[in-house]
Amino acid sequence: MEKILKGGDIIEITPEKLVYEGDAIAKIDGYPIFVEGGCPQDKLKVKITKANKSYANATIEEIIEPSPHRVKPFCPMHNVCGGCGWQHIDYDFQLEQKRNIVKETIKKFTGEDIEIKEVIPSPKTKAFRSKIQYPVSQTKVSKRLLVGYYKKGSHELVNIKFCPIQPKIIDKITEFIRQNTQELGISGYNEKLHKGDLKHIVYRYSQSENELIVIFVVNATKLHDKFKKLSKKLMDEFAHIKGCLVNYNPNKTNLILSNDTRKILGENHITEKIDDKIYQISANSFFQVNIDSAKNIFNTVKDIIKNNYKNPRILDAYSGVSSFGIWLSDIAKEVVSVEEAPSATKDAAKNVELNNIKNLTALNGDAKNIFKELIAQGEKFDVTVLDPPRKGCEQESLDIAIKLTEKTIIYVSCNPSTLARDLKYLHQNGFRTKYIQPVDMFCHSYHIESIAWLEKE
Repeated sequence: MEKILKGGDIIEITPEKLVYEGDAIAKIDGYPIFVEGGCPQDKLKVKITKANKSYANATIEEIIEPSPHRVKPFCPMHNVCGGCGWQHIDYDFQLEQKRNIVKETIKKFTGEDIEIKEVIPSPKTKAFRSKIQYPVSQTKVSKRLLVGYYKKGSHELVNIKFCPIQPKIIDKITEFIRQNTQELGISGYNEKLHKGDLKHIVYRYSQSENELIVIFVVNATKLHDKFKKLSKKLMDEFAHIKGCLVNYNPNKTNLILSNDTRKILGENHITEKIDDKIYQISANSFFQVNIDSAKNIFNTVKDIIKNNYKNPRILDAYSGVSSFGIWLSDIAKEVVSVEEAPSATKDAAKNVELNNIKNLTALNGDAKNIFKELIAQGEKFDVTVLDPPRKGCEQESLDIAIKLTEKTIIYVSCNPSTLARDLKYLHQNGFRTKYIQPVDMFCHSYHIESIAWLEKE
């Protein structure tokens, strides 16, 4: 571009697509401009907020002509809350854009044209969220509790009274907590001063049972009586609440939950039934947040294995509460699940018992170390299911998975960039990706889950 833009410039643009992290992107002579809240095919007047040699950021001043894909957000807080940023875009078009993000990311990293299937939509696009993590603060003058989500790109808390992507009961419970904390002397957390009692409220909700547990994340190392009183009040008021817990997190950290979670009253877990499978899920254990989409992921993985590999030995790595292992146990000769988090491994052992499964072993420990032990024992698996966290797999873990796997790796990912990086490495080490199946887990956001099916060459 001949003239470099600068902050404050007003220009007219038409975004061409959405990108990972959520913005719409327009290009002028190849120079990218990222627009928050834009929709592809909008005709916009925008203000440049930041510009350098390689790209610019902009905010919308005026929508001159809206895109045919632009819709009215169903949540009144959409423009201020950073919870989900794509409600202004029609759902089918969101899925198209997510598929495109996966396609472009994979191509950029691997240099290959891998088949990316159409995104499997979420069966529910509202009230689908079964894990909620609310930061807590308080107002300066009235000291009323603020509970909600941060504004996009900030640490300014938006007080959320109603959130349409989660079950309605959670709005009611949160309001009850707001109303009762002041008289109990419970203060909200001040991040700058590192003072105040309550840092987060975390909910784990069971869709099948319509029950939940409430976890208070506190800036303390021991339980204060006021949280016992609040727990009692909550459980007297709401039959849906099966248990109240405390998580001690006195450190200055971005981690919401520490490893120290204790029961205050009632149960310390929820139980989720998906078809004929039962899952016990504790406060600290990982489980997919959209249960119906989780089922779509489980079935996609199951169908790939069932239709292509007879009676396989399966390694279920980064297994959480052994969600894949349990789902796949009835098409496997044997399943070995590997998980680092102790609470999830305990849940896995319980889930094996609850589902009366005889061919699944749940191992607790760092994936790398357990993989090494399995190699030393001469173990081999027909199928390895990798479901790592957002940062993807460590190279050493991939090296060992390659050695342990005879036929196929199925890689379940929540981050297209780390998936693409890891696929490139697997391609360099004797595996080929047959196709990638994206699944929509977090509707109205840029997040996308992908299932990559790789076969040994």
